[in-house]
This record gives sequence, structure tokens and C-alpha cells, in this order.
Amino acid sequence: MIEGLARAFQDGGFFMYPITAALALGLAVIAERAYVLVVRFNVDGRKFFAELRKLIEARDLAAARDLCGDAPLPRILRAGIQASLAGGDARAVQNAVDEEALAVIPAVDKRTHYLSMIANVSTLLGLLGTIVGLMQAFQAVAGADPSQKAAMLARGISMAMNTTAYGLIVAIPCMAAYAFLQSKATRLVDEIDEYSVKTINLLAAVGSDRPGE
Repeated sequence: MIEGLARAFQDGGFFMYPITAALALGLAVIAERAYVLVVRFNVDGRKFFAELRKLIEARDLAAARDLCGDAPLPRILRAGIQASLAGGDARAVQNAVDEEALAVIPAVDKRTHYLSMIANVSTLLGLLGTIVGLMQAFQAVAGADPSQKAAMLARGISMAMNTTAYGLIVAIPCMAAYAFLQSKATRLVDEIDEYSVKTINLLAAVGSDRPGE
């Protein structure tokens, strides 16, 4: 099997190398984004906010702040809690949350869009290899020595088929990973929007109950 794959790669010609480079880049992006979105940034928003809400309603804002970790959602909510601890009003809390969100959310979305580009590029490289292979096959039929026509025709068609297949082999997983990772990033951003608003409203309600307010 390995020998067959090596032969197919060799028969594919030059375009197999840039497609391989696209594959390597795609795998690197998938690994990095999967680790960040699935491992580092993964927080059960509902459970986290339930715990945070208990502490805020108990007026223990310091404990609520310490509960927040370094994932995007906790970081953004911690900024609002810190602003409230500093005596800020609802506007100050809103500004602190918005400022932190502007700094954090780009880290959720970055680099994922490269997978779509890599999938498109690998497909186009495969098609370009197909065109070049067919051109070589037609040239073989048109002007080659009769004794070499069959070999050159087979070589051109092999190049055409192998580059097309290889481009699709790279493109399909990249598109599937792009859809999964993009949906994960969208869910994280949606959770940030939802729980940021809930936390701001909760802090405003708690603040309005303070003596003198």
C-alpha cells in the first residue's frame, strides 16, 4: 500500500508538492485551533454562570472575581466584576466588559478562516495539475513517436487523475474541520454575548441594592 501511494505521488508530478505543503499547513492550523477552542477556551457557560451568579447575589464579588479563569468568557466577566468592585456604575461595568471583549474575541476567531482558503487552494492546484496532465496527454497523441504514445498518454492521464484526487483528499478534511471549528468559535462568541449581558444586569441589580444607591 505504501509503495502504491509513493508511486501515485510520483506519478502526480510537480503539483503534488504544493498540495502537500497545503496539507501540512492545514494540519497545523487544525491542531492549533482544536487545542485552543476545544481545550483551552472550553468552558461550560451555563454551569460557570450559575456558580458566578450565586456569589454575586451573595455580594461576594471578590470570590466571584477569583472564580474567573483565563478562558475568554471568564476573562470578560471578570473585567465587569472588577469594575463593579472598584465602585463603578453600570456604565463603567459595561465599558469594562466591552473593552475586554474587544481584546479577547479576536483570539477566538483567528486563523480558522485559513482552512477554507487551504481547501480551495488545494482543489485548484489539483485541477491545475489535471489540466497540465491532460495537455501532456494530448501532446503525446499529437506529436510523439508512435512507440512512445501509449506511455506518454498513460503518464499524462495518471498525472491528471492523481493531482485531482490528492487535491480533494486535502480539501475535504480541511472543509470539515473548518465547519466544526467555526461552529465552535461561533458558540463561544454567542456565550460571551449572552452571559456578558446577564452579568452586567446582575451587577447592576446588586449595585442598586447597595446602601446610598
